[in-house]
Amino acid sequence: MGGALTLTMGALAYPSMLGLDTVSSAQDRIIAQTQWGPLTEQERDFVVKVRAAGLWEYPLGQIALKKGTTKEVRTAGEHLIDGHAALDASCRKIAPLLNITLPNVASPQQVAFVNQIDSASGNEFNSNFANILRTTHGSIFNAIAKIRSTTKNTLIRQLADQANNTVLDHITVMEKTGLVNFDSALFQQTTPPKLPQDDLTPPAPQPGEPMVVLSPPATATATPTITP
Repeated sequence: MGGALTLTMGALAYPSMLGLDTVSSAQDRIIAQTQWGPLTEQERDFVVKVRAAGLWEYPLGQIALKKGTTKEVRTAGEHLIDGHAALDASCRKIAPLLNITLPNVASPQQVAFVNQIDSASGNEFNSNFANILRTTHGSIFNAIAKIRSTTKNTLIRQLADQANNTVLDHITVMEKTGLVNFDSALFQQTTPPKLPQDDLTPPAPQPGEPMVVLSPPATATATPTITP
């Protein structure tokens, strides 16, 4: 991951919460009027959430290419890299237009997911990779639909379309590994752990900190879809 763009100071206050349930429970309070339509608190948090997802799933895709022991797991890793590089480009394009501050680091919970998966090897790595990623993607799928069906902002609508397609693709490739425990995934999606909000929130970037860029692979097929 390389590249650098300086964060704009004076952007909207960094979201106070960003757990798996934030998008569905955040207030519909309008925090800005823009030329693309009103921006609500939950829509701002959605952009940050999409960015944060890439900050842990993109490197996991790279890890899967090295540690995955089946073709299906390595293919799933390729899809994570490809899809999140394109989503990241869309988030970075939207953020300055809507005056949204993006994180440079995933949340503590997401970092813990990476560490848990990366600490295993062989069949355990494959299983942890497929099941954790299938559960987290399943958890956000309905939240994306809610944003898409309610937003009045054209940029948010475009991002939701792209995120929906990407998440569905990632759910599908995880299932194609043949390793997903669907009973466990459903249980964890419907009864997520009650973690402290600090564990669920990506830390705000430091003033002047270069922006992390998730570079697309040489064989990229996913493309950003934002057209302001």
